[in-house]
Amino acid sequence: MTTAPTPPAPGQITLGTARGRWVVAATVLGSSMAFLDATVVNVALPTIGRELHTSLAGLQWIVTGYTLTLAGLILLGGSLGDRFGRRRVFLIGVIWFAVASAVCGVAPDIAVLVVARAVQGIGGALLTPGSLAIIQSTFSPDDRPRAIGAWSGLGGVAGAVGPFLGGLIVGSIGWRWIFLINLPLAAAVVAVTVRHVPESRDPDAHGRFDIAGSVLTALALAGITEALIEAQSGPKLVVVVSAVIGVAAGVAFVLLEQRRARHPDRIPPMLPLSIFRNREFTAINVITFIVYGAMGAVFFLLVLDLQVVAGFSPLEAGISLLPSTAAMLLLSARAGALAQKFGPRWLMTGGLLAAAGGLLLLTRIGPNASYVADVLPAVLLFGLGLSMTVAPLTATVLASADDRHAGIASGVNNATARAAGLLSVAGLPAAVGLTGAALYDKTQLNTGFHQAMLICAALLALSAALSAVLVSNDALQPKPGEPVAQPECLTNCPVGAPPLEPSERVAAPRTADRH
Repeated sequence: MTTAPTPPAPGQITLGTARGRWVVAATVLGSSMAFLDATVVNVALPTIGRELHTSLAGLQWIVTGYTLTLAGLILLGGSLGDRFGRRRVFLIGVIWFAVASAVCGVAPDIAVLVVARAVQGIGGALLTPGSLAIIQSTFSPDDRPRAIGAWSGLGGVAGAVGPFLGGLIVGSIGWRWIFLINLPLAAAVVAVTVRHVPESRDPDAHGRFDIAGSVLTALALAGITEALIEAQSGPKLVVVVSAVIGVAAGVAFVLLEQRRARHPDRIPPMLPLSIFRNREFTAINVITFIVYGAMGAVFFLLVLDLQVVAGFSPLEAGISLLPSTAAMLLLSARAGALAQKFGPRWLMTGGLLAAAGGLLLLTRIGPNASYVADVLPAVLLFGLGLSMTVAPLTATVLASADDRHAGIASGVNNATARAAGLLSVAGLPAAVGLTGAALYDKTQLNTGFHQAMLICAALLALSAALSAVLVSNDALQPKPGEPVAQPECLTNCPVGAPPLEPSERVAAPRTADRH
């Protein structure tokens, strides 16, 4: 009697085997649920607003409720997988995300939908870093880069087609199915993961978790978000109290992390603040915050203006965004290669100026706007500019951190971008007079949209100036005895945030000096 061969252990699986392909399929499908959310939900917002009889503030909370918990907990989610098992935490995240999606799909009113979206974000914070951690820990070192590339590229496809898919679903079977479609996807992910994905842990993961840090982060974001959304039309006492709570929680978080850093043997800090001592790392995260703040507002307001003001159907509005997302997907790897060869500074600067030009062109959109004449040139230029920007930005983030902080550097940059999008969606509409029933006033909405695009264009121009002044063109060059990490998620569609990168650094080859 023969015994069945022992399945390969984590870290020994190859991409060319059936088991390896199943692992990629499970992680891609799982993370795609979260990647799709970055682009698919926005297209449904006008329809949701009409059917649930909500104001613009309600639509803001649909977006920010999800992003709030995702941004606040994504760093903790990766740590939980390292300790308790990456497959286990990934499965919990997938099931959590699916259950919350089901509640979103049957929500009777805006309050239930917003709460369910916040719960859904918790699932996203568990499954998003978990999917990459599974890829990193499962495949053999020789196959790991290709596996990560496949995960990143296929996930990017999901993000890129999100606007089209969202418009198709909303226009045919209804907005509730943009959430309910996650149920069969989640069932497939669970079945494949249980059968084919091996469990893995970090043997060096120990100590207690920084739960208080995560709670303070979420509380800070929630308080500031509430204050920004209600600033123009809400009760002044609510605005003031929310702002005070948010700022106080933010200050408490910084003080807590400083104390954690002095005694890491007790509870290690969720965010080692020492990482910000690197001037270039701090600068690139400031640029990330400004860029993704502008991006968050653009993707939120553009679909509203196209459908409410220009009269586009959900499908037409979704297709309108495809040039931007497709450009980011198809050109991200090329932009990263150019940054490695010529340096990141001027590529980022030129890209941000091009993206700003695209936003200026968006101010031509109004009633009866033409897609070919008014929309296509703007979204295409915007997408091309972002394609030139995000890959060099990601590479500079990794290069600016030391070996032991490479993984956390990517996580911090990802969370920074998500927090920026959250705060811009919360605050910018009120800043341009879009409050209350503005969603149903075409003139007011279009005027506010034009003002918002001008502000966002100015923000991108500011980011371009910061890139030209603060980003070294030699940032990606390795220094003697200090290897530089190269991004492994080369092909992606970074709409909601720059891609998460593996924690293990890969040495970059030496290149000639650039000036």
